[in-house]
Amino acid sequence: MLINFLQWCARMPLARLHFFGSGLGWLVYGLSPTYRRRCRENLQSSGICTDAASCRELLHASVAETGKSVSELCKVWFGQNEEIDKLVVCDDWAVVEAAQHAGKGVIFLTPHLGCFEISALYGAQRLPLTVLYRPPKRAVLEAIMLAGRKRGQMRLAPASLKGVRMLYKALQRGEAIGILPDQAPGVGEGEWVDFFGRPAYTMTLVTRLQQTSGAAVIMAFAERLAQGRGYRLHLSKVDAPLDPPAMNRTVENIVRTCPEQYLWGYNRYKAPAGAKQPAMSAE
Repeated sequence: MLINFLQWCARMPLARLHFFGSGLGWLVYGLSPTYRRRCRENLQSSGICTDAASCRELLHASVAETGKSVSELCKVWFGQNEEIDKLVVCDDWAVVEAAQHAGKGVIFLTPHLGCFEISALYGAQRLPLTVLYRPPKRAVLEAIMLAGRKRGQMRLAPASLKGVRMLYKALQRGEAIGILPDQAPGVGEGEWVDFFGRPAYTMTLVTRLQQTSGAAVIMAFAERLAQGRGYRLHLSKVDAPLDPPAMNRTVENIVRTCPEQYLWGYNRYKAPAGAKQPAMSAE
């Protein structure tokens, strides 16, 4: 029933969904003190804002954009397949084609920036793509997520040993994989590295995959355009080896190009169960 409702919502124009999403963003911000505090702390400590006024302005824009990232899922996940091409403008796909010629696979890194869901769906319409995801705690949410994402040539790999093996095998076949590089990993799967001025537990998986496979690494960011005009997908190849510090710097650089569309409310600085926080972050 819920999926049917989302499919019905997918018929709405994107501009209308974004209008409702902006309101949703402010509703959540107003009702959740924890979320509100996290948004402010993460943004204020990032060093992106030049003064209090610019930080307040960026925070307000971010709250609305975060709400849009939720409401637009109706159309991104449950709209018609042909809508993806109509919604996305990409002038950089030649970057992917050049990387494919090497035959060692492609690692797409898509931070929590813009509409990262449509980035994967756009790619899966053009090539086999295995995407790492973390199953939500509620089974009903996972069912909706799987129904929306299993489209085109996309395979979903859970954030587990089985899922990691799926990533390795995809690269061995010369295919593409997708990873959220700023997602907090589980204990033993990362190391503490500075991210926007604070220590963040950062995954080492990308480094291992790149070293083992020799795959090309491409940063992907689907910028949300104003007035529901769709998205512009930016793709850029990363030529340097990506250890965790280099990866975080790369993510920071792309976030700075459009900071209002980053999920500042994401709990990026949490310590996974069993992981000891660095002394510098202790209070």
